[in-house]
Amino acid sequence: MKPTLLILAAGMASRYGSMKQVQSFGPSGETIMDYSIYDAIRSGFKKIVFVIRKDFAENFKQIFEPKLKNRVETAYVYQEMTDYLDGYQAPAGRTKPWGTAHAVLCAKKTIEDPFAVINADDFYGRDAFEKAHGFLSGSVNPSCYSIIGYDLAKTLSENGSVSRGVCEVDRNNNLVSIHERTKIYRNKEGKITYEEDGSTFVVPDDAKVSMNFWCFDPSVFGFIEKIFAEFLSERGQDPKAEFFIPIIGDRFIREGKGQIKIIPTASSWFGVTYKEDAPGVRESLNGLVAAGAYPDSLYGNQ
Repeated sequence: MKPTLLILAAGMASRYGSMKQVQSFGPSGETIMDYSIYDAIRSGFKKIVFVIRKDFAENFKQIFEPKLKNRVETAYVYQEMTDYLDGYQAPAGRTKPWGTAHAVLCAKKTIEDPFAVINADDFYGRDAFEKAHGFLSGSVNPSCYSIIGYDLAKTLSENGSVSRGVCEVDRNNNLVSIHERTKIYRNKEGKITYEEDGSTFVVPDDAKVSMNFWCFDPSVFGFIEKIFAEFLSERGQDPKAEFFIPIIGDRFIREGKGQIKIIPTASSWFGVTYKEDAPGVRESLNGLVAAGAYPDSLYGNQ
């Protein structure tokens, strides 16, 4: 068995205004993704699969292949809007692929072992990868998946609203439900709120959220394919409809397929939702390097 890390790096990063996945943040020019890869390798992951845009592939490989050669097995998957439509005709107004769950589905032919999924542009921390690898090495099976859980209050941006998969958790740390909430922010009264259908709702600071760090058995691909077909039938003509990974988690539980463990982590999470977040990310990474959590140059000292 070869625990695999699937990195979702195909996003257009429309709000940020550039391909943030390859922008430098570390003291020696490291990207946020470099830190995730470094943590994954030292936690025991043996294969890294990147989901990327085909028109960005050459540039992407030039950046990452020299760093990773002889360190870890790599593979590349291209997420195209036409993948896994099975004859379905996408609406004329759709200009981009179908979202994060569709990106995972695109890796179906490349991954055969238990795997973790992360965003390319989020920092998750070493503890999160160690716990994910431990779960994938011993506990995962077709009826037991997991999410690395973070406190909502620790995942907000000071520069605008965010989208999060908000979790309801039972006393055994199993996921009860998960819902993608958009336009989450802290209001003037200091409360975290989200907006939906013209109304505003309050969410507790310590609500557990998915930052898209999932652990799956490869049998999940068949389930995703089934749910994607239903998604297309119900919402496919909406040119902006998104097929998120939390949809898969919610259906997996509601249909009685198994359980999803919430694995809390001591790691700090941070990311770049808006370009104004970038200075804070650089400051955080420099602080971790200064504290000895990472070397000045990741791949020069590994």
